[in-house]
Amino acid sequence: MDRVKRQLGCSEDIQYSVATEEICVAVLDTGIGDHPDFEGRITAFQDFVNDRQGSYDDSGHGTHVAGCIGGSGRLSGGRFSGIAPTCRLCVGKVLDEKGEGSIENMYYGLLWVLENRLRYRIRVLNISVGIGEDGERKRMEELTELLETITSQGVVVVCAAGNKGPEEGSMSPLGLSRRVITVGCHEGGYFGNRKDLCENYSGRSQEELPYRKPDLVAPGTDVVSCNVNWRRDRRGNYRDAYIKKSGTSMSTPIVAGAAALYLQKYPYSTVEQVKRQMIYTARDLGDEWSKQGWGMPDLKKMCGIFPY
Repeated sequence: MDRVKRQLGCSEDIQYSVATEEICVAVLDTGIGDHPDFEGRITAFQDFVNDRQGSYDDSGHGTHVAGCIGGSGRLSGGRFSGIAPTCRLCVGKVLDEKGEGSIENMYYGLLWVLENRLRYRIRVLNISVGIGEDGERKRMEELTELLETITSQGVVVVCAAGNKGPEEGSMSPLGLSRRVITVGCHEGGYFGNRKDLCENYSGRSQEELPYRKPDLVAPGTDVVSCNVNWRRDRRGNYRDAYIKKSGTSMSTPIVAGAAALYLQKYPYSTVEQVKRQMIYTARDLGDEWSKQGWGMPDLKKMCGIFPY
């Protein structure tokens, strides 16, 4: 996360100077572990897969995603902190230990966010889950309608473009909604011409879509964040506290964290204002629209000027 923050212009001054309002980010994923970087900030947890009590993550994906959003970086001296290290987290487990889940679990997870948005003061929802077309078209339409209802109630929804690109029409259906912020992957040239870059398989929208998708891009290759399998040795030292992962699943929480950071400074902003601010201050990477959308967030510009 250290190099990611540099790419986005996310300094400690920005991270902590804007922390004037408690913002809760909801995360629908594989759960969240008891990593020290989240200490005291996991506000709520609900298990839609195994119906267990108490927060856990039997995959590690959700813990990594949550760390990208709001890990404090405690075990790294701040180096691997998330974008919004003071935000609170509400986590719904909708995916199993293999990272697989059903439309049904996602639906009930979204309902949970909608019903608890005021109770927990949820302002941002992160969905690092790419859902493909599987014949359940009606259920997908219900998910999309529910997403749009959530945005109408003041929650910024950030969805992954998915990892089935780069062909046209390979974007996750959840990201096609006009009201959500859809995030693809782009390294901005950081790794040169490496063949295994996330941007090379990031989902793309259909060419005839009347609006630009993805909306934004963020780094997603070899992102270092919280490891659910951290441990302490006999001397009390922390080991394996962080791990690298790649995919639009990592790009998405980076943008969700940026939205949370912005809302900490401008808590009365609407969903539309947040989205406009993010896309109009984004850095154009000079790539085609279907790959980069409006570009990569620039947090210095985004949080430092009056909102659009």
